[in-house]
Amino acid sequence: MTLKDRKDRSIRVHPRSSASYYILSLGCAKNTVDSQGMATLLARAGYRATDHPRRADLLIVNTCGFIEPARAESLAALRELAAAKQPGQVLLVAGCWAQRDPQAILEAVPEVDGLLGTRHWTEVVAVARELLRPDRQGPLLHVFPAPPEDDAPDVPRVAVQGASAYIKIADGCSRPCAFCAIPLIKGPAVSRPPERVLEDAARLAAQGVKEIVLIAQDTTTYGRDLGLEDGLAILLEQLVERVPQVPWIRVMYAFPGAVTPRLIEVMARYPQVLPYLDIPLQHAHPAVLRRMRRPADVDWVRRTVATLRARIPEIAIRTTFIVGFPGETEEEFSALLDFVEEMAFDRVGVFTYSHEAGTPAAALPDDIPPEVKEERRARLMQLQQEISLAKNRALVGRTLDVLIEGRGDGLSVGRTYRDAPEIDGLVLVEEELPVGELVPVQITGALEYDLYGVRGTEEGSAKGAIDRQRN
Repeated sequence: MTLKDRKDRSIRVHPRSSASYYILSLGCAKNTVDSQGMATLLARAGYRATDHPRRADLLIVNTCGFIEPARAESLAALRELAAAKQPGQVLLVAGCWAQRDPQAILEAVPEVDGLLGTRHWTEVVAVARELLRPDRQGPLLHVFPAPPEDDAPDVPRVAVQGASAYIKIADGCSRPCAFCAIPLIKGPAVSRPPERVLEDAARLAAQGVKEIVLIAQDTTTYGRDLGLEDGLAILLEQLVERVPQVPWIRVMYAFPGAVTPRLIEVMARYPQVLPYLDIPLQHAHPAVLRRMRRPADVDWVRRTVATLRARIPEIAIRTTFIVGFPGETEEEFSALLDFVEEMAFDRVGVFTYSHEAGTPAAALPDDIPPEVKEERRARLMQLQQEISLAKNRALVGRTLDVLIEGRGDGLSVGRTYRDAPEIDGLVLVEEELPVGELVPVQITGALEYDLYGVRGTEEGSAKGAIDRQRN
């Protein structure tokens, strides 16, 4: 049954008195944004949030279905909730896996009561009402291939985590990458109107947020479907003007070849826009990149990174690579190792290739044995650890602004501008400092990913140096 089958009747039904919900959000920050959006809509409709699954009438799992390990994590979570499910509780599966393979979920977890597609999460209240009907028969499938109209424009597309917050500026992807299932799951890229992004940012600024992280499958595509050229650069300029009180604005997920001169100049000009850029490259051998249907101009990477480092000397560049893509030879992998050593990126993530049904790469033989993939991943990570350690050791003695995220037992934990939330390193400070504040910290020690330090002085912090270099 689908919600459309009973739409006229369901919209007249209200949630039972004091109905409560529990949301478990898995996967990326984009999923976290959707989960908080669902929570906002449910709260407006009179549902109560709870952190305890046993106390919830409605159990929601916002799943990730990007690659097999993510689906395995989602399946484990669903089975755990299903096993503890009480009479009267309903289990709703949302997100990417629900969109990608609803029948597989129903077969694996028969206790599931409903599925909600990733582009239809704004309809969660109507779905919840239908699921909680006492006369409901069978599972409710609210999964459709076509992207819906944005019927909840007043719901912020944000996820607040302490003093940091994500803003989703677009959804979906129009890139043809051979290994990626995101276009199958989410459809083509759709940008949010700039004014809505700016409204979200203004609300976050009013809440005292210190860091805004712009996210999308590809932030550098932002605005293209709206007729904008250099849409991301324009948006950053508008954000700087709209929320001057937010000290950190971070850009994630820039596509190779789409980092324009204007974007670089905007990053260089405005101290609020952090000198940090994530450019997922995926490989460095042109033949592999062509098989991946990715930009194969490796010299563009060299030129662009050189420009970024010349124009913004403090910049930290993050990237990701896939090893074990079909047909990857030892020679091609060695070229990747040489490239990583040459470029000395500040942050690198490495993934083993996952054969995904429905993607163009699924037609290629998955001919790299799992043990070879893991061995290559380990070799690349070992090389990057050496690079990262050298870069971190070069910071010893410097003073960097640190966003404090936790404290206890005489210590504090935070991040510098070089570290994106949840994926990069941390700074351990030998003092309990105010959570949610930017504090100058003198770096006294370094590991491969993390730093140690003590409270420093404003005069010695790196922020002033960065501001001077940009002006």
